[in-house]
Amino acid sequence: MDIYKGQSLIEFTQRFKTEEDCKKYLSELKWDKGFTCRKCGHKGSQIRKDFSRTCNKCSDTESPSADTLFHKVKFGLLKAFYICFEMATTTKSLSALQVAKRYTVRPQTARMFMHKVREAMKSSESQPLTGTVHVDEFVVGGKETGHVGRGYGGKKKKVVCAVELTDSGKVKRFYALQIKDFSAKSLRPIFERHISKEAQVTTDEWKGYRPIAEEYSISQIPSKFGLNFIALHNLIHQVKSWIRTTYSWVSKKHIERYMNEYSYRINRSQSKETIFHNLIKRMVSADKLVIPSIV
Repeated sequence: MDIYKGQSLIEFTQRFKTEEDCKKYLSELKWDKGFTCRKCGHKGSQIRKDFSRTCNKCSDTESPSADTLFHKVKFGLLKAFYICFEMATTTKSLSALQVAKRYTVRPQTARMFMHKVREAMKSSESQPLTGTVHVDEFVVGGKETGHVGRGYGGKKKKVVCAVELTDSGKVKRFYALQIKDFSAKSLRPIFERHISKEAQVTTDEWKGYRPIAEEYSISQIPSKFGLNFIALHNLIHQVKSWIRTTYSWVSKKHIERYMNEYSYRINRSQSKETIFHNLIKRMVSADKLVIPSIV
């Protein structure tokens, strides 16, 4: 298939002008390895005008969007493609209210679809961080009266994050997970899901990392108000600013999806030309998802 490459909105609008353009692209991606009937397993099919496939044996017809995260999208594939393009290629993304106004859809409909896109952006966990890795925790949310230090109140969202650094100390890759608290039990999943045991990990002196050091190569050093973790702390500041200025507020239920979105763009900074295609491919292969109607 002719893979779309680039980040130019003008070029994108020239490539995807109609619903049929989107259906064609989706069908070529969905059946790039050939058609197999979902009902009888037969491999022969007829291609319809709308790029659906009809099985030659049992006559079951399957649309390009069936069994994908585009299935029964309420506002059409063209708008869905444009939303995916903006979420993948823009630096700060858009809020659901902005998307609703820009594409004339209901805010709740926009919000639910955007959460599906964020779920598709979730890491496959197949390429753990290697080399020099820094790990730290942070919270998302405003100040709470009577709560200071690590004893944060219940309204704050707690997050642990890890970055892989280049030889020059720049951020190469980034992952973040929501955590219940700052115990070793809560911190361990980011190591198990996203960090190679061969990585050279550096953290601050928080005691929660000590039990994990039995399995991973962890060096603990003083934070010195972030001076020993400049790249990581700069990124944490950017994440907080992004949430505050774009969304104002996010719920505990969905904060990890927002972290997925931010990580997805950071981790593909070296492959921006194909970032849209990669996202559509994920939307096709992702499991069906029911999103609760909560921010």
